[in-house]
Amino acid sequence: MRYSHKLSDAVHILAYIVIYHDGDLSSTAIAASVESNPGLIRRLMAALRTAGLLATQRGTATPTLTRQPAEISLLDIYRAVEPADQLLHIDDRTNPQCIVGGNIQETLRGAYAQVQQAAEQELATITLAAVIDDIWRREQSTTGQATNCYG
Repeated sequence: MRYSHKLSDAVHILAYIVIYHDGDLSSTAIAASVESNPGLIRRLMAALRTAGLLATQRGTATPTLTRQPAEISLLDIYRAVEPADQLLHIDDRTNPQCIVGGNIQETLRGAYAQVQQAAEQELATITLAAVIDDIWRREQSTTGQATNCYG
């Protein structure tokens, strides 16, 4: 089973842009922090731009947030990069001749809808600002100072 890292990577991108606002904000620099490739970073940034969370200018590496980090929730970011995705997925290939196989999909759809709703409600309460604050707290508690990715 493959897991999507889009939400994690998109939050990473936005936090990076805020923390390194005066630094190198190219997709190559951000990709080095995410340990990914610049193409993926550009695709995620395009989704964030389409969702109205990020402003970019063609030909320059100067992305900016369109709102303050305290006004952007993890749910906003999730919906930007996973627009129609569900957290949990049902196996639709079960034996319809079996009592369990013939009924499990509809039974789980209701349960999974509850989980999705609860997860989205919780994501709505966590802001990008809270994530960034926690990053700074963790960095300062381990190093005693703020450092950067460049060594």
